Amino acid sequence: MKIKQRLENKELMVYRLLNSRNKLLNEDSTKLARLEKGFKGELIFDERIDRLSKSWLILNDIQLESNETDFQIDSIIVAQKLLLLFEIKNHEGDYYIEDDQWYYMNGTPLQNPMSQLERKELLLQRLLRELGSNIPIESYLVYVNPNFHLYNAPRNPSIIFPTQLNRFFDELNKIPTNISEPHKKLAYKLVSMHKSESRSNIPKYSYEEVRKGIMCSICCSFRLEIKKSIFICKNCEGTENKTTAILRSVDEYHLLFPERKITTINIYEWCKGIVSKKLIQRILSKNFIAKGNAKSTYYDKKEKLY
Repeated sequence: MKIKQRLENKELMVYRLLNSRNKLLNEDSTKLARLEKGFKGELIFDERIDRLSKSWLILNDIQLESNETDFQIDSIIVAQKLLLLFEIKNHEGDYYIEDDQWYYMNGTPLQNPMSQLERKELLLQRLLRELGSNIPIESYLVYVNPNFHLYNAPRNPSIIFPTQLNRFFDELNKIPTNISEPHKKLAYKLVSMHKSESRSNIPKYSYEEVRKGIMCSICCSFRLEIKKSIFICKNCEGTENKTTAILRSVDEYHLLFPERKITTINIYEWCKGIVSKKLIQRILSKNFIAKGNAKSTYYDKKEKLY
């Protein structure tokens, strides 16, 4: 049972939008590719977990705080007698370890992922104690890409390499998962403590420099034409309902500029006048909460639940 679904995090979504609307610089483009690869690896892991016929509780991509320190966990599984913590890697290519330091094959050092995993486990243990839980934790560093290889790999059962995945998931499937109310209470408490993501790692941008208009939901082209109640993309011939496209554009506007109010005029400008103010006002009134008076009406976005 998934208590917290895995969705694209805000950092990834902002990078995608900036790449479509503003074209990222080389360094930021590399960061986007890394985020996309990491998310793809997490989905691969999720698909393998979903194949198992277990009734455990799953919390994906959760941001927590312990001892005034923020930490993010890719996946947590609450089983009958223990809590499983997973750090998922989709690394590709050859790496090596020398004197406990991890390196890319070209000699560039990278942060020791086992140290990261151990830090997260310690922080989670402390948080669980604060919540009055003494459930033991087992932590795993899971590599899902079949094209990954690590030279001088340690004999560490907490590291799961691609060639070990089938046996690892077979062993997971043997773990008892009789879930009781205390398990559910703990899982929902952790989800309630999930923190909003920081925007500190996102490149700087301004409203003026970001391209306006409604993008195709499939190929991100701005070459759209309107036929009755739908948009048709001239680039890929994809179609989208007009209302759905406008609501998606409002989501993009709100994600990129959370400090700017959602108003009819602002969204009209954001959509570059491709649809009428009357239509925008009608859609906003139906799908958002109106605030302010008639001359300065703005809309609050309804928050999605996990």
